[in-house]
Amino acid sequence: MAHTRIAPPAARAEGQWAFDQREPLNGNEQFKQDDDGLNVRHRIETVYSREGFASIAPEDLRGRMRWWGLYTQRKPGIDGGKTATLEPHELDDEYFMLRVRCDGGALSLEQLRVISEVSVEFGRGTADITDRQNIQLHWIRVEDVPEIWRRLEATGLSTQEACGDTPRVILGSPVAGVAADEIIDGTPAIREIAERYIGDPAFSNLPRKFKTAISGSPHHDVAHEINDVAFVGVVHPELGPGFDVWVGGALSTNPKLGVRLGAFVTLEQIPEVWTGVVGIFRDYGYRRLRTRARLKFLVADWGAELFRQVLEAEYLGWTLTDGPAPPPPPTGRRDHVGVHPQKDGNFYVGVAPTVGRISGELLGQVADLVEAAGSARIRLTVEQKLVILDVAPDKVDALVDGLEAAGLHVRTASTFRRGTMACTGIEFCKLAIVETKARATHLIGELENRLPTFDQPITINLNGCPNSCARIQTADIGLKGALANGEDGYQVHLGGGLGLTSGLGKTLRGLRVPAEELPDYIERVTRKFDEQRTEGELFAHWAHRADEEDLR
Repeated sequence: MAHTRIAPPAARAEGQWAFDQREPLNGNEQFKQDDDGLNVRHRIETVYSREGFASIAPEDLRGRMRWWGLYTQRKPGIDGGKTATLEPHELDDEYFMLRVRCDGGALSLEQLRVISEVSVEFGRGTADITDRQNIQLHWIRVEDVPEIWRRLEATGLSTQEACGDTPRVILGSPVAGVAADEIIDGTPAIREIAERYIGDPAFSNLPRKFKTAISGSPHHDVAHEINDVAFVGVVHPELGPGFDVWVGGALSTNPKLGVRLGAFVTLEQIPEVWTGVVGIFRDYGYRRLRTRARLKFLVADWGAELFRQVLEAEYLGWTLTDGPAPPPPPTGRRDHVGVHPQKDGNFYVGVAPTVGRISGELLGQVADLVEAAGSARIRLTVEQKLVILDVAPDKVDALVDGLEAAGLHVRTASTFRRGTMACTGIEFCKLAIVETKARATHLIGELENRLPTFDQPITINLNGCPNSCARIQTADIGLKGALANGEDGYQVHLGGGLGLTSGLGKTLRGLRVPAEELPDYIERVTRKFDEQRTEGELFAHWAHRADEEDLR
């Protein structure tokens, strides 16, 4: 790396390592400097798993254990009104959420079976598919973690850097390599980054989490606009298929969509460009305040032009090629639910578990059905869905029938079942204020009964707190958990979207819908949309032109 710094330091000391601002400015930076988070594995294996929960040091329990995918879950019985008032140790249960990272959303049949077995044996049968293509288990005891790791790692799975201030799971198109309309398959780059850099101490102490997406699908199926770095499939007029580079996207309480660098990279260049972007974040990222420690704040302050200059001059040593913007995605749904032809004559089958909630037992049933269909590849999506690849034409009907019989919707998935997502919520999350998964499941059932013929694409995202793990600001209808007169309720965001409707939703000021009134509210707004929409008009576009009264 060059010694000459192109970018100036921030107006005030923000803990930027590039300018020798290395003194830890908060507790998180202190414990990371004291000991790399990756080193906690040895203590888990040799001390904590043997001596039990009470033996875990606080900096490991609420800090470094995240580097290996472990968060303490919420103690049962604590209502949402106490979330922000209790101390961390008062919220901690003596059980963990364990996040299994599935880079590119990819699972083999063997891996699916081992997750099923671990869930049943150690996690009370829990398993949630997240909108980051991970699987989360709950009720995990620290005593069982080494054995869980042994089983997962025997199949090539890992929990390393599934959480923490690290490069998180790398998103990829669930139909990479098989979709008939794919621009380019990004899988080789995903594999190379995961194999070379996940667990590398050079990138294990970042200012905050770092999210990556790589997809060559024209359907923009990895939410590239809200990742720290994203590589989006495009065709260069002279160089052919490759990727457009985006940086600085993220939501939470200060949402920002990513920006284009205007740079075209080849598949082979992705890993080097990725390390450069992560290096900028590590060295120039703000470490003073956790609330300003995401890459989006640095990108907002620098702008795309300066960011690209620093990347080229200080981290790459070569000039990026200018390239075209990705065209808008085709109209229609991009969740991959249903039966679709592959380019090799086989089919892929997209399944819609309700808001990503599944179970270890059900995962085992899916594995049996996949094997009977002659497939060995499963993919998770960023919409909390799963996709089964490589199904021969004469095996499709039997597979679909088996999935439907198990309660997993393929051809019968309503628009509401396809389009609704929910975060973990108060059931397990220490940050949550309200319940989400069960509430969303009830909501889907109510809407299916009340609006059985409604078939327009619509996304309804429920989040238990303001942090937007379920992407409330980029949903047609985003519902943020809040207390309404002491009871569970939701603040409403309308008209957000990704892809064709890329943008942030608008908040309906002063409106908090009590939880029990959600079906009434969403039915009312959905009917207004259906009455007023023009031919081909999407919900997000209607929501931004509709009268305020029709949105309430």
